[in-house]
Amino acid sequence: MVTVIVAAAGQGKRMGASINKVLLPLAGQPVLQHSLETFSACAEIDNMVIVVAAEEVEQVQRMLSAAENLKPYTVVAGGSERQYSIANALAVISENTEIVLVHDGARPLITTNTIKCVIKEAREHGAVVAAVPVKDTIKTVGDDGFVRETPDRNALWAVQTPQAFKYSILKSAYKFADKMGFLATDDAALVEKLGVRVKIVKGSYTNFKITTPEDMAFADVITKRGSDSNMVRFGMGYDVHRLVEGRKLILGGVDVPHTHGLLGHSDADVLLHAIKDALLGAAGLGDIGRHFPDSDDSYKGISSLLLLGRVKEIIGEHGYAVNNIDATIVAEKPKLAPFISEMNSNIAKVLGVEVSRVNVKATTTEGLGFAGQKEGIAAYAVASIK
Repeated sequence: MVTVIVAAAGQGKRMGASINKVLLPLAGQPVLQHSLETFSACAEIDNMVIVVAAEEVEQVQRMLSAAENLKPYTVVAGGSERQYSIANALAVISENTEIVLVHDGARPLITTNTIKCVIKEAREHGAVVAAVPVKDTIKTVGDDGFVRETPDRNALWAVQTPQAFKYSILKSAYKFADKMGFLATDDAALVEKLGVRVKIVKGSYTNFKITTPEDMAFADVITKRGSDSNMVRFGMGYDVHRLVEGRKLILGGVDVPHTHGLLGHSDADVLLHAIKDALLGAAGLGDIGRHFPDSDDSYKGISSLLLLGRVKEIIGEHGYAVNNIDATIVAEKPKLAPFISEMNSNIAKVLGVEVSRVNVKATTTEGLGFAGQKEGIAAYAVASIK
């Protein structure tokens, strides 16, 4: 049996937040939940023990009860020091446990590859820590503020978690530490006190511990880069409006001279309506009826170019940017070719993209259907976002 202890009882004073930093949101869910989901996705892990502050036990239990696909877990109260918190977790671990991992809940970017490596090496060597070579030159400094020495950087590694141990070794290390009355900043140091050699497994520089607001911002960037930021999403839009007398014909923000115009609550720009629906669809954010209902008089007669700008803002608020637009207007009359270039330019300007990323076309139905009978105009649009 392999059990992971996730230490999440720290106060995180340097974060400057009003709540425990592991409960702060990162890419839509608490920091703590990221690492728990990664451990749960690892076949080698059997169960988890999560250590939190005593006053946060119920809160964390409620939070995790709503999470899906987590391995079996137990939430326990921590102590006044990290070492005491891990001791509390060890007290509830089954004696059938072979390997114990200890991980900082404030390291949400741990990977399954690192987890598997430390488990494998712990079975062979008994004690393993994930770590990365130090990049910077390190100096030891005296109380007087002057450099004492410069250690050889090639021999220095920055220790991370998870750290993995045979259960019998870690349990003995904690008993010995309790007997001798000493505290350490990590579990490997306690094991070292027993005279057990600790093996290094190369971790990842992205597996850093969130300590400051800057760390949180960096983690947010990495999380998005690893998920949707490299994914191009597509959406399709379609709209149709009836042609009537006494209305202007507005298409792509261009006032097109014609005997009839399109009927609608706004300016009835059928092309922009289709494009807006395509953008919202690509982002999974519904349609224009949801965001700009025709029951709202504030949108009566409004320019669809203004609403297109708002759609750009809406998808931007969810982390997306426009990639390109391809659209087709279906109309028997009037001839639209002279106005296509201006439509492309209007759309590109509002969406903040190069005009080469917008491609509006026009076609007829050879006299067939409502468009062919000049009863209305339709538009199709495909949008990609990233």
